[in-house]
Amino acid sequence: MMRLFLPESYEDIKAKWIFILGLLFFMFFFFLAAVGIMLESGGAPSRDVPFLPPSGKHPLGTDDLGYDVLDLLVRSTPTSLMVGLLGALFSVFIGTAVGMAAGYVRGVWGEVFSGFIDVVLLVPMLPFMVLLTAYLGPGIGNMVLAIACLGWCATARAVRAKVLQLRENLFVEALECLGYSQTRILWAHLLPNVSDVVSARFVLSVAGAMLSEAALSFMGLGDPVRPSWGKMMHFAFHRGGFVNGLWHWYLPPGLCITACTLGFVLLGLSWEKAAQKDVSLDQWIR
Repeated sequence: MMRLFLPESYEDIKAKWIFILGLLFFMFFFFLAAVGIMLESGGAPSRDVPFLPPSGKHPLGTDDLGYDVLDLLVRSTPTSLMVGLLGALFSVFIGTAVGMAAGYVRGVWGEVFSGFIDVVLLVPMLPFMVLLTAYLGPGIGNMVLAIACLGWCATARAVRAKVLQLRENLFVEALECLGYSQTRILWAHLLPNVSDVVSARFVLSVAGAMLSEAALSFMGLGDPVRPSWGKMMHFAFHRGGFVNGLWHWYLPPGLCITACTLGFVLLGLSWEKAAQKDVSLDQWIR
């Protein structure tokens, strides 16, 4: 335990405190999400006088309908986290599959997979995500689908680079000489060796997916039933919160989006550095 507070160099100090700060953000917002789920199960929020300033009864005031902003902020946390986690999960799954195929398969098909990754990387993500979500209709499932379909490229590139290194190792050549199929080599032997890269990309993808959800919800493409941080900013913008300078309405959800994505980015950077050094995250922060 003492080693955590007695690092050997500046790099050790930075790595450990980046990880600790990210973990604190992560734990805080998951606790907030648990409280939000309990509040949602307890029924609809109560209403008061609209546009109340912050006070002891309402620490962040009320919105245009008289709902407590702090209560809405907590209730919005599960939706924002759920979309971020699901979007990252599906996008990382697609990116891992495409990246492994592009890195291991040789010849024409390998070039086709690599070229497909490069072409999709050129697609402007947010405009196409807006178009796809608008075509499919607002909703959590459609947002997750749009994020997954357009957010897998960075994972594919990272996995492809790792597999290109691994396929030249002697153990892969030995497996090929023994007659193992490409599918078995990929999923039974190469996938465990890229799990550190995949894990780091998943954590970083959660941050990107949450920002995408906030952007889509702010533009009115979010779920019409479930509250989210982006949806809170959408209502604050369209119902006079920005015009009237009601900072206690629009600023807290923006700060939550920033802090939560920052936490995931810090965790992802720690994981990525550990993956680059070919050590486990536990060893990296010790």
